[in-house]
Amino acid sequence: MSRYTVCVIRDFVAQHFLIGGDWGKENQHHSHHYKLEVIFAGEQLDQHLYLLDIAVVNQHLEALCDRYRDKTLNQLPEFEGKNPSLELFARVLADGMDKALKPHLPAGTLRSLTTKLWEHEQAYAMYRIDYQRAS
Repeated sequence: MSRYTVCVIRDFVAQHFLIGGDWGKENQHHSHHYKLEVIFAGEQLDQHLYLLDIAVVNQHLEALCDRYRDKTLNQLPEFEGKNPSLELFARVLADGMDKALKPHLPAGTLRSLTTKLWEHEQAYAMYRIDYQRAS
């Protein structure tokens, strides 16, 4: 378990419809008010005593959420031909944050990046990217 954890939260509305199975109303176009928690974990703080700069995270997280806000997930390239499940969406968001933040973080500062995506107050999916420790 890491010594330090920082979490940043956003919410947004997006639409989707499930494919590939019989899930009743979920097969029809509908909206969810998503709550996204992005959780960063690591062992060491930087020279400013930060695990990472939340201002930088906020900038990239807002841009990431804007990509999906008020959109139909099925119509976006990352979901093309795929069931836009909560689990897949959590992975897509984690990968997006990872790609956006990598140029802004010194190598070896984070142990993991986790997305926790709430579809409603009773259900969420998580996806974690583990980073190699600096030796």
